[in-house]
Amino acid sequence: MSSPVHRVSLGDPWSMRMNPDIAIERQTPSFDVERLTNILDRGAQNTALRRKVESIIHSEPAFNLQNSQFMTQNEYEAAIHNRFHLQKLAQRLGWQEDGCELKAISGDIGLGVHSVFIKALRSLGSEEQIAKWYPLCKTFQIITTYAQTELGHGTYLQGLETEATYDPATQEFVIHSPTMTATKWWPGDLGRTATHTLLLAQLICSGARQGMHAFIVPIRSLQDHSPLPGITVGDIGPKMGLNSIDNGFLCLHHVRVPRENMLCRFAEVLPDGTYMRHGTMQSNYLGMLVTRVSLLLTGIIPILQKACVISLRYSVIRHQSRLRPSDPEAKILDHQTQQQKLLPQLALSYAFHFLAVSILEFFQHSYDAIRNKDFTLLPELHALSTGGKAMISDFCTEGAEQCRRACGGHGYSKMSGLPTLVTQVVASCTYEGENTVLYLQVARFLAKNYLQAQVSSTKRKSLPQSVAYLAMPDQNRCPAQLAVDFLRPELYVTAWAHVASRLIKDAAHRVQTLIQSGADQHEAWNQTTVIQLQAAKAHCYYITVKNFKEAVEKLDHDPAIQKVLKRLCDLSALHGILTNSGDFLHDGYLSGAQADMVRTAYLDLLRLIRKDAILLTDAFDFTDQSLNSALGCYDGNVYERLFHWAQKSPANTQKNPVYEKYIQPLLQSWRSKL
Repeated sequence: MSSPVHRVSLGDPWSMRMNPDIAIERQTPSFDVERLTNILDRGAQNTALRRKVESIIHSEPAFNLQNSQFMTQNEYEAAIHNRFHLQKLAQRLGWQEDGCELKAISGDIGLGVHSVFIKALRSLGSEEQIAKWYPLCKTFQIITTYAQTELGHGTYLQGLETEATYDPATQEFVIHSPTMTATKWWPGDLGRTATHTLLLAQLICSGARQGMHAFIVPIRSLQDHSPLPGITVGDIGPKMGLNSIDNGFLCLHHVRVPRENMLCRFAEVLPDGTYMRHGTMQSNYLGMLVTRVSLLLTGIIPILQKACVISLRYSVIRHQSRLRPSDPEAKILDHQTQQQKLLPQLALSYAFHFLAVSILEFFQHSYDAIRNKDFTLLPELHALSTGGKAMISDFCTEGAEQCRRACGGHGYSKMSGLPTLVTQVVASCTYEGENTVLYLQVARFLAKNYLQAQVSSTKRKSLPQSVAYLAMPDQNRCPAQLAVDFLRPELYVTAWAHVASRLIKDAAHRVQTLIQSGADQHEAWNQTTVIQLQAAKAHCYYITVKNFKEAVEKLDHDPAIQKVLKRLCDLSALHGILTNSGDFLHDGYLSGAQADMVRTAYLDLLRLIRKDAILLTDAFDFTDQSLNSALGCYDGNVYERLFHWAQKSPANTQKNPVYEKYIQPLLQSWRSKL
């Protein structure tokens, strides 16, 4: 076991004095925490590298967190400050950004959409375009954003109104916002920062519309940062959260860019205006797909993991009520209701980690083939990344808020770190695709493959691996006899496959019934989207459970870790069954008695996982500085830190200007009557 010193990084008086309530949780570990950290990092060498990066960053004065909870500095400026100093540090040390730095820094890091531009460039640009633009991005000679969403359109890309009309006389594209609703709206880093954007627009050439394509458009002067001719650009104003990001608007009035500025890996316009397609229409969405895949492990799942760390550590420090009249007040994590709030979130944070790793590996396997115009795996990759993003962001948002509430009043304090996490993660339900729309894209993939599965086996094309269960023989009834049977992974994976398959079948049959009744195909689809949505969600949960099961099975060389992770896998599967019990009871697959067995097994798991809860959060290996939470520090000294941090508030260190302006006159106005 390695020393936990690397996790303790705030340097306050209590950091080296462990609260006994949390010390006892770590006293007799049932598994090697360091080994589990290595597994989550995908190798001990990655753990060592990440810790080295964290150590260097934490030692830099520019990233000092002192009084950060009361920072009066503009949030946008603070985020750009972090990016500036991180970039200088990377240049000095010769770093290549790989995500380590994101885990090390608590505050927001500006220019996040710059990397989205780069991913899209690599995905959609020709080798010549990449060679030209990538070095400029890498060295920040230009600062970039990605402009897709418009004032009137978001996830529905075919509805985008911005136009790019090719002019063969000058070999230029004329980029124009023909309506107010065509104004680009929401792109991060656009409002005040970016010099260039990758802009998505409807291509018009030789008088014909060719659909959405990507164009590199300069928007601000590299000399004085002023908007270029024809460009109207600015900030869209305050938001619910993430005000460190200058989300902006962009209106273009007949702005001309060279023909070479249209990204042309999958389509190009020849000098005479001839349109040449080298891929499918869907290939133009590859840039978005790449961003979604990377977001899961670096931008969304860590938020739920942090929320679990903070709330579970606090829950072994906070004492509330007695379990028996003669006992002292119990740790709130010893209350079954607290376990039921938090431990499923912990289980899901692990489940989503392994799911995201699986999606990333599938992406890495298929990405080069897609760039080389082999689109065989693109539909499945799109469905996996789209469904994964929708489900993970939904559950992480719900989970982070559950963790915040589980900390009572202290969870409402910004010093807990939890309100910031909640407002960060809730945005992920909308950016890079609104989740309902994404689920319905998965539903179309499922409907298509369900129909394929009904074709006779001699004529049927092989189904993608993620939907192979649609062609498998189905059980009509769950065979479980005892509660312990529901701890068999093959049983609950089969149960989830049954429910997902039934819902997909029901949705398909409902569509056919409506068509036979006279509705056209589009109307029939719209009238079944609630059912389609339900089917897509069940499929995504099935994929999560199945993937977690397979990840745990690969750990047979680490039996202690395998044992504790299997419990989390069991809990995540059974939590989903109980939450959606109607779907399992609907057709009699589960009986009422079996549903009771599921609950019994579930509650037994809470008790077992509770013993390892703190060690399982320790394995995420967040430093105190990264968490920046008075409730979640490694040493467990919650109350000392809360009280000490509160003393630093400007409200307690500066004279109150409101007293002389309002309070004193108010008090004096009544004094003569007393």
